[in-house]
Amino acid sequence: MRIGQYSADDAEAPWTGVRLDDGTVVNLPEAGAGAGVHLPETSTELLADWEWQKKAELAVEFARETGSGLYDDERIDRRAPVTNPEKVVCVGLNYRDHAEEGGNEIPETPVLFSKFPTTVTGPDSTIAWSPDLTEKVDYEAELVVVIGSETRRVEEDEALDHVAGYLVGNDVSARDLQHGDGQWVRGKSLDSFAPIGPELVTADEVSDPHDLHIWAEVNGERLQDSSTSNLIFGVGELVSFCSRAFTLKPGDLLFTGTPPGVGVYREPPVLLEDGDSVTIGIEKLGELTNDCAFE
Repeated sequence: MRIGQYSADDAEAPWTGVRLDDGTVVNLPEAGAGAGVHLPETSTELLADWEWQKKAELAVEFARETGSGLYDDERIDRRAPVTNPEKVVCVGLNYRDHAEEGGNEIPETPVLFSKFPTTVTGPDSTIAWSPDLTEKVDYEAELVVVIGSETRRVEEDEALDHVAGYLVGNDVSARDLQHGDGQWVRGKSLDSFAPIGPELVTADEVSDPHDLHIWAEVNGERLQDSSTSNLIFGVGELVSFCSRAFTLKPGDLLFTGTPPGVGVYREPPVLLEDGDSVTIGIEKLGELTNDCAFE
């Protein structure tokens, strides 16, 4: 199941939907009401709902049979598939060759940092920043894990049971702020610096999150090209590691790290500019494209 958030126009509050193979989208609250089940408007609320996947499947079946709550893709806009997560947790240096390209030691345990929820934006939205604040904005292709149930002190072999699904993500980074501050929060947390999308692909459709092709392109040029098989710490280990320190809630996002090829370490560096277009792709999950603009 591919779950996103959509709206018919900018004035309409986003609603949670399921994108079907033919490109049409089922409005889950609308179709659910017709089928006699209540489904929340937002995806974060949906993931916290009891037996949400069974309810969503019933709404999809009703929409297919009756046409109720079924929308043509061309009539609606895609929004961020998850909004207002309680936490956006990120993992640094989680690909060996990325750590090496920056001259960093290979970590023995996951290196965690956070981005503020206000960084989250969706597909086709704009990554924006002030050139007076930062002159070194970089892209980072990442597999993003979406938590599906409250998780605290879970063992690694049970951690994947707490994952709702996966997203494509871009951990946009202001390198001059990140490296100049001595810690990463400000450089990682400018508004719009966490694009995610295009939809949340539920875990049952991703047989192995550690065997997915991942890439990044800037203005059509491929600059990152790797596989999640190169992750140092896998999804289960990361979820378990985080849950030993703090409670993970439905809708929380876990950015799992980026492969080599980021702009700041290229020769010469390739940093984002006004008018650039960035596409992040992950096998089975789709592509996420965002334009860049100075504020």
